[in-house]
Amino acid sequence: MKDIKAESESEKEKLNLKIIGELLIRTLNQFIDDKGLKMAAALSYYAAFSLGPLLIIVISIAGFIFGEEAARGEISNQITYLIGKDSADMIQTIIKGASNVSTGLFAGIVSLILLILGSVAVFIELQESLNIIWGVESKPGRGIWGFIKNRLISFSMVIVTGFLLMISLLINSLINLLSNFINDSIKDFLPMTEIINFVTSLIVITILFALIFKYLPDVIISWRYVWLGAIFTSLLFSGGKYLIALYLGNSSYTSVYGAAASIIILFVWIYFSGIILFFGAEFTQVYRKRFSRTPLRPDIDGVIVPKVSELIKESMRESKEEDENSVK
Repeated sequence: MKDIKAESESEKEKLNLKIIGELLIRTLNQFIDDKGLKMAAALSYYAAFSLGPLLIIVISIAGFIFGEEAARGEISNQITYLIGKDSADMIQTIIKGASNVSTGLFAGIVSLILLILGSVAVFIELQESLNIIWGVESKPGRGIWGFIKNRLISFSMVIVTGFLLMISLLINSLINLLSNFINDSIKDFLPMTEIINFVTSLIVITILFALIFKYLPDVIISWRYVWLGAIFTSLLFSGGKYLIALYLGNSSYTSVYGAAASIIILFVWIYFSGIILFFGAEFTQVYRKRFSRTPLRPDIDGVIVPKVSELIKESMRESKEEDENSVK
């Protein structure tokens, strides 16, 4: 509570266009220094291999109420809209293949364990990248407990994703039910359903980003900065996904890669989405550093590690001061 009060008292400087511009420039510089493009590429690699197990668990959770077919159909529709029907069909094939669990008790248990480990791999990679952005890393020597704890946190993110999809399906079902009662005399109100769908999607994505920013990195972050960063990232993602879809729709991947075009398009879409996510995380870090007076603290499992770029800048500053003193 004291930290939150101190932070709220420290934010006396009002945001204006100049400060926003400075924040965005610093964010871009930090993104480049932390090799954000490389982190996004690594994330797309892990995400591609985690996609099948991840979607199976998410669909199972969301399908608990609506049925797996409804959840599977909703995901397929979203993927078709974003990256095309061919990629959506390929993902459906991946889901079917990954869901073929071996018979027998022992084989079933092994398959379940592999399914869970496969689904959390992308969140483990995401956690390590966010730690780089915040300048922290997991404490060495935590052993098996640290390994298990990281996987449990990551798996909880998988479960949360499933519940958020379930909420999204519930709201969409209510909207469709309401649309059935709208007659031709009030067609002007039909665009409201599109607006509600957009706002619902924005809220769901914002909550997911907030949970990722809050609980994945090994650092203590006030909810004040978490929500601001999550809203910024979700707005960036909502606008960016249309640009990504436009780019993929006008690209020549099919003619260049042939049958492999679907997997290439999937990699590219995850890659661009990763860029947006890490840029949003950098913005959150830069904003907190700019306005918070409380020093950054790692959580119980983390330790602060100075960034290489900051050490270089500090060394250059000290060299400059020494040169100036020698001239005097």
